Amino acid sequence: MVLPNGVAGKYTKQMLAYNGDVGAKIFVSKAISFNLMGGIVIGTQDWLDDINGGSGNDLFITANAGLSYYFGRETDTDGDGVPNAEDACPGTQAGVKVDEFGCPLDADKDGVPDYLDKCANTPKEAKVDKNGCPLDTDGDLVPDYLDKCQNTPTTAKVDANGCPLDTDGDGVPDYLDKCTSTPKGAKVDVNGCPMDSDGDGVADYLDKCPNTPAKVEVDAAGCPVEKEVEVIIIEQEVKTVVLSGDANFEFGKANLLPSAYADLNALAVTMNANPNYKWEVAGHTDGIGSASYNKELSRQRAQSVVTYLVSKGASASNLKIVGYGKDSPIASNDTVEGRSMNRRVEVKLLSKN
Repeated sequence: MVLPNGVAGKYTKQMLAYNGDVGAKIFVSKAISFNLMGGIVIGTQDWLDDINGGSGNDLFITANAGLSYYFGRETDTDGDGVPNAEDACPGTQAGVKVDEFGCPLDADKDGVPDYLDKCANTPKEAKVDKNGCPLDTDGDLVPDYLDKCQNTPTTAKVDANGCPLDTDGDGVPDYLDKCTSTPKGAKVDVNGCPMDSDGDGVADYLDKCPNTPAKVEVDAAGCPVEKEVEVIIIEQEVKTVVLSGDANFEFGKANLLPSAYADLNALAVTMNANPNYKWEVAGHTDGIGSASYNKELSRQRAQSVVTYLVSKGASASNLKIVGYGKDSPIASNDTVEGRSMNRRVEVKLLSKN
């Protein structure tokens, strides 16, 4: 178009102007977009439109709208359906299912993609191996995330918690238990076997006579066996029964031990068969300690013997109790052997009527 004022040379045809544009592109698909654009032109002179509009300089507003179509094709090198520009995991193997970022699917989020994962649906908290299966460090077939007893020996059978089985509930697992059928409540040793504190071969939970001395024969209840005894035939000369203090009394005390019962039972038979016989029951000690202490201990030991004989039917009136203390040694008190011999109780026949 020819502008008359411009032809007439009424204004300068060159002018400095300020231009600003803003636009938006709306994608209908990856190849098609709808475009909108608006702009403004601010001049530094008037007459640009061939009209003198007053004191203000010329100003123009522009607007555009259009469609764009991309005739090219996006590159997808690994063929996973996600273009290279958007693919966060390029080089994915053919046929592997991927997410919107082009990375192999990992449904259970264990770090092992589904196409390699041999244990799908692994719990979130479980650590897994390269196959996506939960770790089982001790090889007991209970995965670590469920295993409450880590490092169980490979030979041990375990429960659902991965802990060694303890069939009899004695606190010793079966793979260490040498006595697997211990009754409930019985105290056991480190091998899972019932305790036998006195070593008599009868477990404590069955033993009705605990603390039986060593080498004493016992019955099924753990009590000393009372053997059948023969009647002692009293000859013309005086008979004496000697009980060792070490073997038949508690150390330093007057309490009889079960080891004395057999000899005293036999003696009681003789006394009961001869009710007119009179006996002296005499206690003796070694030379260690004061005279008064030893006399009292020897008397008490003699009394314990008499009490037992009376319980077996002997007449108390036929028994004389004497405590000699250390006054009547039968061996030297200077040696261990001698002192042991001196610690004794002697039952001596005094008369036959």
